[in-house]
Amino acid sequence: MTHIVTRLCLRDTACVDVCPVECMVLGKPEEEWPWLYIDPDTCIDCGACVPECPYEAIFPEEEVPFDYEAPAGVWIANTKELLPDGAAFEGDVDGHDVKLLNAKQLSGGEILDLTEDIPPNYDFFSEGPGYDALD
Repeated sequence: MTHIVTRLCLRDTACVDVCPVECMVLGKPEEEWPWLYIDPDTCIDCGACVPECPYEAIFPEEEVPFDYEAPAGVWIANTKELLPDGAAFEGDVDGHDVKLLNAKQLSGGEILDLTEDIPPNYDFFSEGPGYDALD
């Protein structure tokens, strides 16, 4: 198994710095790949990235919640297609400077199925359109 980064990711790269196998990649182009991704073939499932994420966006794959209840004020980021009511955002989130192309702040109580974020992680590292982002 690997770890999965979900739409709770606001592109902070603290997790990248602690990864012992350098398996975390910032999605590019951001409009198609809005958060960080973990290479499932390289990840050693050590979990070092989990406590470093200031947004609690990383989960072991088998623990990604299908019924995540968002607290008030949490931000999510995604593609315009999957988050049509999102907007560009630049500012401070929990003491971190954030600049996102498409994000939305939740009012709290929304239930998110974060398991929907598992396939994009694998798609990014397949021969699909995200593969070129590694170059």
